[in-house]
Amino acid sequence: MTNLKLISESQSFGGKVGFYSHPSSACNGEMRFAVYQPPQASQQPVPILYFLAGLTCTEENFIVKAGAQRYAAEYGLMLVAPDTSPRNSGIPGEDEDWDFGTGAGFYVDATTEPWRSHYQMYSYVVQELPAIITANFPAIAEKQGIFGHSMGGHGALVCALRNPKLYQSVSAFAPITAPMRCPWGQKAFSRYLGTNQQDWRNYDASELIKLGRYHSPILIDQGTADKFLAEQLLPQVFEQSCQAVNQPLNLRYQEGYDHSYYVRFVHSK
Repeated sequence: MTNLKLISESQSFGGKVGFYSHPSSACNGEMRFAVYQPPQASQQPVPILYFLAGLTCTEENFIVKAGAQRYAAEYGLMLVAPDTSPRNSGIPGEDEDWDFGTGAGFYVDATTEPWRSHYQMYSYVVQELPAIITANFPAIAEKQGIFGHSMGGHGALVCALRNPKLYQSVSAFAPITAPMRCPWGQKAFSRYLGTNQQDWRNYDASELIKLGRYHSPILIDQGTADKFLAEQLLPQVFEQSCQAVNQPLNLRYQEGYDHSYYVRFVHSK
């Protein structure tokens, strides 16, 4: 495995979970990711599901908390979970805020200084990481899907909408669907992308869907007891944008569910 360092590996549901680090050309430093290889991968290449995590998370959260390996083993799916941002880049202030900088890459390619030298998470997820996975693991490159949670749900939607032929499926749990209209998105976009809001539209799912380039079904699960629902997530804005262009959307509200990992992924396998 060229340039890949295996940090740890464990057996899981007949397959194995591995945590890796590697030098990233996109992010100009070390990046980490987790891979679950189902038991079927020992015999033949398998489809890939990329999972993008939310604010403050690492490559570990989904793998440890979601309980997804059981279902991945059942259906023969490889799970890939990258970290949520570059780390230890040396950029002043990158560790000051929980919702910006470290752990909060927002899956954009930063264009402003000093962030542009390392914070290229969109290119990392869409281009660099898939190339590494298909080169080093028994994966079927043309059969990949993407999903995510919160900030990662935003990332999954944006990656799929901007690359309609790259992913065969997209879904999201409690995603930030209209970042241009919420405090989290406005803070991140203004600092990573600058003050020209026209540039922000390239990373806003509710704006991208209006272009009418995406036609495959989209699934979103959203808990009704999510404390971020009204101010930060705004699924109704995305729903309205989908309706305007007749985009197939299955927006499922889950009664009483909150924003956490522990209940969400078990309920919505």
